Amino acid sequence: MKNKADSLSDPRLIAALDTSSLDAAQKLIRQLQGLVDFYKIGFELFTAFGWKAAELVRKSGGKIFLDLKLHDIPSTVSKTAAVICEHEIEMFTVHTLGGFEMMQQVCETVEKRPRGGKKRPRILGVTILTSHTQESLSKEMGIGRNLDEQVLHLAGLAKKAGLDGVVSSPQEISLLRAGFPKDFLIVTPGIRPQGSPQGDQKRTYAPKEALGAGADFIVIGRPITAAENPRKETLNILNSLQR
Repeated sequence: MKNKADSLSDPRLIAALDTSSLDAAQKLIRQLQGLVDFYKIGFELFTAFGWKAAELVRKSGGKIFLDLKLHDIPSTVSKTAAVICEHEIEMFTVHTLGGFEMMQQVCETVEKRPRGGKKRPRILGVTILTSHTQESLSKEMGIGRNLDEQVLHLAGLAKKAGLDGVVSSPQEISLLRAGFPKDFLIVTPGIRPQGSPQGDQKRTYAPKEALGAGADFIVIGRPITAAENPRKETLNILNSLQR
């Protein structure tokens, strides 16, 4: 029988294990037991502990979003994707700026890879990081398109290459949802509950606002991990989604 806390869980919420400590990651997973079952493993934790971090999430019964934003020559990234397929990963990311050929080879590798009963991981393309603004896009990166156009262009390349969806800021959700089929996933970082510091995120939305705009999943890191009471903060977020 589920308790009241369990009934608040939402499969669209991904908690980011943004730490270099395996003990801290384990503690957070325990604190969020019954509220969250989907966790993001990014550069910091994966660099420190590799697949041990993934095993930690799996042992808790959780699902894994491996967010390494793979970006290299096509053969290197496709071989890395083959390694990822050896593990129980729900989703992983490549960077769309790696280009069409890179993304296409990754998709072909994942489709052909014998999985031995393992579920096929979904492949997501990162478009423009939430830390970027129109100014940094044009002046620092030398990209002539405006930000919205660039996101749509990169998402189009990802779809054409065979990816399952994209990772993009909340501010582009409506554009992406209008321009792509419903089964094209939109995973959204840059989520900041009301009153949370923005940090280095420039293009943010509140959790319910992002889901209302059409995001399939929202990724929340520091508002939970840096909270004095992560469980209480997660409960507040889940309550806000039900209101």
